[in-house]
Amino acid sequence: MVRDSVHARELTPREREILVLTADGRSAPDIALHLRMSPGTVNTHLLSSFEKLGVGNRAAAVAVAAQSGLLEAR
Repeated sequence: MVRDSVHARELTPREREILVLTADGRSAPDIALHLRMSPGTVNTHLLSSFEKLGVGNRAAAVAVAAQSGLLEAR
């Protein structure tokens, strides 16, 4: 079930950007290279997104983000 969209709106622009790239199938190291940050920073943003979306992994985060309309403005 999709968590309340209020939580989805709490995502930062960077968290949303990383979710979009994750939805495209990119790995943390690839996202890090693309955004010029460390893979650890990418993972920190992902973990924060997981918490806000109420999920425990990338696949669930992408599913909730898609259902919440967060990936539509790609």
